[in-house]
Amino acid sequence: MDRKTMEPERTAVRTTREDPLPGWERDLANPARTLSGAEAVVRSLVEGGVRTVFGYPGGAIMPVYDALFDHGHEIRHVLVRHEQGSIHAAEGYARACGETGVCIATSGPGATNLLTGIADAKMDSTPVVCITGQVPSSALGSDAFQETDVMSVSAPLTKWNHQIADPAEIPAVISKALYLARSGRPGPVLVDITKDAQVRTLAYRPYVEEHKVRGYEPLPSLDEERVEAACRLIDQAERPLVLAGQGVLLSGAQKELGEFVEKAGLPFACTLLGLGAVTSEHPLYVGLLGMHGNYGPNIKTNECDLLIAVGMRFDDRVTGDLAKYARQAKVIHLDIDASEIGKNVPADVEILADAREALGAMTARVRSTSRPAWLAEFAACAAIERERVIENDLHPASPELRMSEVMGRLGARTGGRALVIADVGQHQMAAARYYGCRDGGAFITSGGLGTMGFALPAAMGVGLARRNRPAVAVIGDGGIQMTSQELATIVEERIPVKIMVMNNGYLGMVRQWQELFFRRRYSQTELSNPDFVALAAAYGMEGGRVSERAELDASIDEMLSSPGPFLLEVVVEQEENVFPMVPAGAGCSEIRLE
Repeated sequence: MDRKTMEPERTAVRTTREDPLPGWERDLANPARTLSGAEAVVRSLVEGGVRTVFGYPGGAIMPVYDALFDHGHEIRHVLVRHEQGSIHAAEGYARACGETGVCIATSGPGATNLLTGIADAKMDSTPVVCITGQVPSSALGSDAFQETDVMSVSAPLTKWNHQIADPAEIPAVISKALYLARSGRPGPVLVDITKDAQVRTLAYRPYVEEHKVRGYEPLPSLDEERVEAACRLIDQAERPLVLAGQGVLLSGAQKELGEFVEKAGLPFACTLLGLGAVTSEHPLYVGLLGMHGNYGPNIKTNECDLLIAVGMRFDDRVTGDLAKYARQAKVIHLDIDASEIGKNVPADVEILADAREALGAMTARVRSTSRPAWLAEFAACAAIERERVIENDLHPASPELRMSEVMGRLGARTGGRALVIADVGQHQMAAARYYGCRDGGAFITSGGLGTMGFALPAAMGVGLARRNRPAVAVIGDGGIQMTSQELATIVEERIPVKIMVMNNGYLGMVRQWQELFFRRRYSQTELSNPDFVALAAAYGMEGGRVSERAELDASIDEMLSSPGPFLLEVVVEQEENVFPMVPAGAGCSEIRLE
């Protein structure tokens, strides 16, 4: 197997370009070229800063693929094996480097195969532009071959969608799509282009980057009075707690978050998608929030006197029963999306702003202090959790490997600086709890939608976007079989991603619930699995298997040191459970340790 890796050209996130020649003067200076609509699509993407796209060809998008044939030196197309793989790869690419991910599919089933990924990107605020082909405009509504009303089915899942039947619209619509996807609260955008619009010609002028859409205000103005009100609450609080979400990462506010909590002496916890905002070794970091989060932040949420929510949306996996959630606390909610503030938890102070700007302003005004007694209460909770849960998870007495200790060892071998892409299930929670992101590391997963099959294709995008860090996909034996065809893409594109398959022979999270709440009636959760190492070998990928504790570190090192892609199957305990756990319908302080 050729181990040589193909590294993509990297580009920075584009900023607004000012054209010094307005109106007709610009048009005279830049005479139009006659291009087909398909050529205009590719040209608009290239001039919009896009260097990598993921896709799968088909009849209704074939003109665009024909145009791509001539632009391989400008834009890299990655051929996936299923359209769902293309959008998850675009999501991984976007979340790893901060640029907009782009995927392409044909009409009908090609477009509908994107919908799961579009919903995933919407819930996790990921900037993705999806370009789909469509039947000719004359056939719209006729139930033509591979026609689907993708505009209607994608409308509730996208930030914006638009159908193009006139090729003259293409440059402006592509520009607007890229702008809307990445600005404000990021999200997915879909552009559907009829086949005749791809074939017909237009007078194409040089690309002008969109920077304003009427009625759309992506960056709210910071209200200084609300900042002052928030800082007064913080200064008066005796038991405050900061909840850091993905908005910190999307804003690039990691430094500002650190300065804010350090000046005000604020303990902070992270949501699942907020992991990596600040190193897990930070002395004020008190752990992971939520259903399988740490004991301290869950218990203390219902004992604090002030919650400061930054870039998070109070989803049910964090709050549990809302009727029992933080009833004693005042709430400061900082978010860039007005629809999230007060949606689930009423706020005493609402700050509608970009997290980076707002945190900087709050740091400048808040009083410098420390809170040793309050922090000591978190330390006491951490000691209880370590004794009753963590020690057994990381150093089990049982002979079988546990997912928790595997993730702890991966964190130790990488120094917490690898890019971990977790699928959905028990291994996801074990990775979130025990990997330990440190400086430069990242934790990328499907949060809001909880999409099994996400990690393998997302890791392709991560591996192409960030060549300077190892990328490790952590996937269950159930999840990998949903998108395992993308092993072919990884090998063909020579993406040096590492894949850890946690094989317990079950759909583990569902089995855990069946054990705890359905009298161990394991209905349709036991799996009959293939030989995963042989499956990888069939695609031309190196691999290995480990089931013995004494061989674990060496096996992880072999995987990490491999210059190309590598699949490591880890055979783990079949009926391992993930604790702590907040049962469904319970309050966050009703967390179980066993």
